[in-house]
Amino acid sequence: MDNTQIAKEVIEALGGRENVRSVAHCATRLRVMVVDESKIDKDRAENIEKVQGAFFNSGQYQMIFGTGTVNKIYDEVVALGLPTASTGEQKAEAAKQGNAFQRAIRTFGDVFVPIIPAIVATGLFMGLRGLLTQEAVMSALGVTEWNSDFITYTQILTDTAFIILPALVVWSTFRVFGGNQTIGLVLGMMLISGSLPNAWAVASGGDVTPQIFFGFIPVVGLQGSVLPAFIIGIIGAKFEKLVRKVVPDVLDLLVTPFITLLVMSILGLFVIGPVFHVVENYILAGTQALLALPFGLGGLLIGGVHQIIVVSGVHHIFNLLESQLVANTGANPFNAIITAAMTAQGAATVAVGVKTKNPKLKALAFPAALSAFLGITEPAIFGVNLRYRKPFFLSLIAGAIGGAVASLLGLAGNGFGITIIPGTLLYVDGQLLQYLLMVAVSFAAGFALTYMFGFEDEEKVAAPAAEQPLKTQPRVSAVPASAVAAEAAGETVVSPVAGEVVALENVSDPVFSSGAMGKGLAVKPSEGVVYAPADAEVTIAFETGHAYGLKTASGAEILIHVGIDTVSLNGQGFDMKVSAGDTVKAGDVLGYFDPAVITEAGLDTTTMVIITNTADYASVNALASGTVAKGDAFLNLVK
Repeated sequence: MDNTQIAKEVIEALGGRENVRSVAHCATRLRVMVVDESKIDKDRAENIEKVQGAFFNSGQYQMIFGTGTVNKIYDEVVALGLPTASTGEQKAEAAKQGNAFQRAIRTFGDVFVPIIPAIVATGLFMGLRGLLTQEAVMSALGVTEWNSDFITYTQILTDTAFIILPALVVWSTFRVFGGNQTIGLVLGMMLISGSLPNAWAVASGGDVTPQIFFGFIPVVGLQGSVLPAFIIGIIGAKFEKLVRKVVPDVLDLLVTPFITLLVMSILGLFVIGPVFHVVENYILAGTQALLALPFGLGGLLIGGVHQIIVVSGVHHIFNLLESQLVANTGANPFNAIITAAMTAQGAATVAVGVKTKNPKLKALAFPAALSAFLGITEPAIFGVNLRYRKPFFLSLIAGAIGGAVASLLGLAGNGFGITIIPGTLLYVDGQLLQYLLMVAVSFAAGFALTYMFGFEDEEKVAAPAAEQPLKTQPRVSAVPASAVAAEAAGETVVSPVAGEVVALENVSDPVFSSGAMGKGLAVKPSEGVVYAPADAEVTIAFETGHAYGLKTASGAEILIHVGIDTVSLNGQGFDMKVSAGDTVKAGDVLGYFDPAVITEAGLDTTTMVIITNTADYASVNALASGTVAKGDAFLNLVK
């Protein structure tokens, strides 16, 4: 089938030209804004020739074609009359999708995503401190009592993030709503000023009491508070932009920060803070009442509906609830229940992969399941389970069972943001065996229900696979460089960026983490330079500077994708130094990028290095781990 025919198939599967608002593309996928999602024939779309997967994400229907191919398909669909838009315009349009509640929850997610790494690290510190202070562990280490300096240091590690949480929330909210982030940070720090009574000290019922301002307003610091900080951040960012429009440019630097901090500190400390702190306490009390329902009913309910909430796209509301629980109680029962639901989802995907005879579905199911076990269930949901319906709904039943077990065992993590395999670290303070039992029950229920009742190969899926057998993609195996060298075979690709190596399955973009684009590795860059990973021809030099395609003389096709969703920056922060058709040597500079620009836009700088023709190789072996420098051995390709 030629590209023109494929483009026609794409348009028909999307529901026709009249159902397409706009179409754009990045380095790997066609991004489509549609009028009515229900008019998309998703089964047909996923089985079109050259389509490597399709799913909804961020309000867009994204069809994965791969590097080079996507450019050609895009040109064809545009030639056939589909309206175009830049990816930035599409992103802005996607932000408007959904009802007011969905947009509000999406905003919660945008605010909390940059904060989660700090909370995750703090949770791990809590778990480590809990482990080291257990009598059995102390005895094994020959310690009877830790000295005060060590205890003080551990308190610094575990308490700081939650003490300044309101400041982090105000800062991030200013960032999302277009305010000056430094003003937001200072405003947030005012809410937890040491001059105010500490909220936790007041709540403990000791000698510390609220300070009465103006004779009638009780005020305390907002340590650990989230909702008041979020509201203050929204109003503060909008107020700052309003002030900036009124103040003459020559006075902006002096007047705008002064007025913003003066007015918002008054509103935050004396109006918004006290009012929404009360509202927050009611929300916290309601959440705790739900979790405390007898016979594990709270876990049963939350575990059963969590993945439905993920499908709806409003699951970021749990960030608010979890942060409140951890900040105020030090324990997060939600994490264990959510882990149960996600484990069941991944187990159902494994069952589909084990049972299917379709090589394409099998190759999709196992990487999607691995992604789920690392905490990202969207590939499993949209790529496999929801597509066949029964696996998804049976996984909900299994999630409810696992959630009930979590509640009955009294499981509660000491942080949030990580689940299943990495989430184990939140339970090393005496709950590890119970946690593993809950995960085992959730997996067993999800796998057994799906394997026995939830999936049978369908003729319309199996038939094409029988007619055109697909070559499965081998799994990347991390092996020592010496072992690979001993094989005296294959081609070595060196690292194109310096930084910290990240396993591909840990990347937060399902297109890459699922292996749909091919095998490889990723790097969290420590500098903003992209080098050629081999002697090669530049086949793709994406105009926005965020992605490069290269082909070596031996036929290896290499994709270097700088950051996640960075195409939306439209070239801002990128400086490409090569063009398609150029010949480069390993170590030549391909281009530059500014990690700060990417981070300030709320995007991930993780850079993927993918062998897009993985199927042509017997194995793609990882040679790097830990920290890499430019030119370090990175991947070994063996035919």
